[in-house]
Amino acid sequence: MPPHSAPRREGKPGRARPPLERSRMSTPARPANRHHKRPRGEGQWALGYREPLNKNEENKKNDDGLNVRQRIIDVYSKRGFDSIDPADLRGRMRWYGLYTQRKPGIDGGKTAILEPEELDDRYFMLRIRIDGGQLDLNQLRVIAGISNDFGRGTADITDRQNVQLHWVEIESVPEIWERLEAVGLSTTEACGDTPRVILGCPLAGVDADEVIDGREQIREVYDRFIGDKAFSNLPRKFKSAISGCAAHCTVHEINDVAFVGVVNEAGEAGFDVWVGGGLSTNPMIGKRLGAFVRPDQVADVYGGVIGIFRDYGYRRLRHRARIKFLVNDWGAEKFRQILQDEYLGHALPDGPAPALADDTRRDHVGVRRQRDGKFYVGFAPKVGRVDGDTLAKIADLAEAHGSNRVAMTVEQKMVILDVPEERVESLVDGLDAIGLKVRPSTFRRQTMACTGIEYCKLAIVETKATATTLIHELENRLPDFEHPLTINVNGCPNSCARIQVADIGLKGQLVVDEKGEQVEGFQIHLGGSLGATPGFGRKVRGLKTTAEDLPDYVERVASNYAKQRSDDESFAAWVQRADEADLK
Repeated sequence: MPPHSAPRREGKPGRARPPLERSRMSTPARPANRHHKRPRGEGQWALGYREPLNKNEENKKNDDGLNVRQRIIDVYSKRGFDSIDPADLRGRMRWYGLYTQRKPGIDGGKTAILEPEELDDRYFMLRIRIDGGQLDLNQLRVIAGISNDFGRGTADITDRQNVQLHWVEIESVPEIWERLEAVGLSTTEACGDTPRVILGCPLAGVDADEVIDGREQIREVYDRFIGDKAFSNLPRKFKSAISGCAAHCTVHEINDVAFVGVVNEAGEAGFDVWVGGGLSTNPMIGKRLGAFVRPDQVADVYGGVIGIFRDYGYRRLRHRARIKFLVNDWGAEKFRQILQDEYLGHALPDGPAPALADDTRRDHVGVRRQRDGKFYVGFAPKVGRVDGDTLAKIADLAEAHGSNRVAMTVEQKMVILDVPEERVESLVDGLDAIGLKVRPSTFRRQTMACTGIEYCKLAIVETKATATTLIHELENRLPDFEHPLTINVNGCPNSCARIQVADIGLKGQLVVDEKGEQVEGFQIHLGGSLGATPGFGRKVRGLKTTAEDLPDYVERVASNYAKQRSDDESFAAWVQRADEADLK
């Protein structure tokens, strides 16, 4: 079920209401200094520091990002790319999911050298947000049509349940919005310093092991806060998840805020709150606040957390502007106290921690029975790359087999829901015929890749094609390898593909090959994990590989693991005890 079933006018703050009916939520008053000891120089609004301390903050103060929508409709789409104000082009247009894509032919060595206007192509990446991950077939077909009509057939499923299109021209954007909004979809705040897409379990409402169905809470958070100008100028991006999935598929440990399904001592289903998770160049695991949140309290608590981020978040330096830095400095106890005292106006009861997941795979790939007796069928596109025609074929197959909805996972995979038992194998065969494996190899199932240098202006190396080649090579070389093994390929240090929490995390960089030439390659992180034993990957001194030698390296280390593992030992556990020679 989509997070909202009717089109919603974007950029209109009147629909959303703050968590407390008091003026400080839109214009924060200065609280007592006892609550925070950091210097005013961090640019925190709540401490009275409202003057912008960098160019990004100045642009946001000059004009709210949500205001760019009307300029796109009235001016830029009519006058073309050259009419776009640079502050809108490289700033505010992100508030509606639009980034200029990388100009073709610029190698990774120039990524950090060239000016933004030298990297910009005249085309855009457009990010469609899918809050909760679920789509009905009409919505899926609309995305497929937009992909073919305006995006040269491109479509990538991201690890945050979005769909990204490429080659979009500014002239086409108003019609794209009209088509999306007609079926209840949106690009509002899909990027920018905003509350971005809300992750949810793709099986919400049907999973037999589900702790609680979080779809209603996702809808309420979306309706109250997305497009509200009271929350459209945050220090940086804000990533969230609301899920009762027993497998913890929304990776709550690395979101800015996450609500995780739990059952308290009284037998009531509700949510445990985590704050301050995130990766990039300073990875941090989120912290539990230790509070039990009833389903009807989720939106208020979300509003309080995002309000704290807006008011107390660090705005001086962009690389320290994520909420994880504030949480790390304050600690969970202080964060909870300020949330309760200043934003909720009441205390939250203590609550239990989430139960640990038994399954090391969180992706929902395969065939399993739903609680209503029907089945879901999860399948694996290669590193999230599909196209408009493929999305249309998926919709046709789902409909022909009795389903009316699909879902995106946070592992760049897809699920068809509500399939009658007698139609499952026919659907599996139909998906296989178009290259979508329901029973894939470990390597296809558990390899992810970010956008990479093909389209991304921050990237240093190619990722999607490299990862696809890696999958093919490993399937041929290690056909009997069946152990869980995540391989995450990233084109730069920013970890969009979550390299630090992968079994094998690959951070793109330029390396020197045997001939002494600079070529595309990767720094290797080994043994990252979430769940019962969260931790970031181990970096072995000097452990790098060229892109060309990557299949040889992964084959070697995966084979060593398969030979040396004991019983059900995970790759991450093996890495901790393995000799360095076996990791190289």
